[in-house]
Amino acid sequence: MTRADIFAKLGLGTVQFGQAYGISNARGRVPPADVAAILLRASEAGLRTLDTAAGYGEAEAVLGSNSALTAPFRIVTKTIAVKNSLAAVVARARQSAEILRRKPVDLLLVHAAQDLIGAEGDALWAALHELRDEGLFGGIGISAYVADDPVALARRFRPDAMQIPMSLLDQRLVRSGALAALKDLKVEIHARSIFLQGLLFVPDDKLPPKLRAAAPQLDAMRRRIAEAGSTPLEAALAYALNRPEIDVALAGVTTLEEFEEILQATAKPAPAMDWAACGLDDAAVLTPSLW
Repeated sequence: MTRADIFAKLGLGTVQFGQAYGISNARGRVPPADVAAILLRASEAGLRTLDTAAGYGEAEAVLGSNSALTAPFRIVTKTIAVKNSLAAVVARARQSAEILRRKPVDLLLVHAAQDLIGAEGDALWAALHELRDEGLFGGIGISAYVADDPVALARRFRPDAMQIPMSLLDQRLVRSGALAALKDLKVEIHARSIFLQGLLFVPDDKLPPKLRAAAPQLDAMRRRIAEAGSTPLEAALAYALNRPEIDVALAGVTTLEEFEEILQATAKPAPAMDWAACGLDDAAVLTPSLW
């Protein structure tokens, strides 16, 4: 891939624009002036995708208030939970389009795959089809976890796109063949958690208590990366951006300086290393909701 292709494949997650998020995020929510600077720089660098959600605090509103800066990007947003009622999901999706000042919004994802597996799953998916057919959204899809069986979901619902967790540390969907199967189904694949909330960047003494047992494995990973002449940031980006199945690899930032570091790391050639050896197997370590 060319450098331009690599940057076009990198997407910007916006959860930090709307709320404090991430175990390695010590700065909290990104101030509005910084959001504008990051969006401008992302456009200049050639990024083409912004990822947000109704549940990301004020993130949609922040993007909508910067509609001139978001114009070059595809925008992906997500539903609220169906437990609020199907009517509420549809109403909030319509509101998302209004808040984002975009018609159509490029992609609407079901935020919790369990909503599709439940009793109202078929009705929910039919409602999203109607929103797409109405022209309010360009495509519809699903945000899933490994435990949701993304391939079974894709075979049942035939989404335009799926967002799944995948990272240098979390290679479960690669190893199982699920990632290749999704691509065979012609699903557009967005990888989230490519830094696993910054787990490789967190010093051992700052790890959450439930993760401290994984410190030796994380230390070994850092040594392996250093021996390859790389850094955890460079390696994590190279792994996600060079997976042929991945269409968009999402990264979140809290400052323009962080974003510049990501751009610089993205521009570097992928290190020669045993990528498969970096994958962990412990679901308790690989699932942030269990931390």
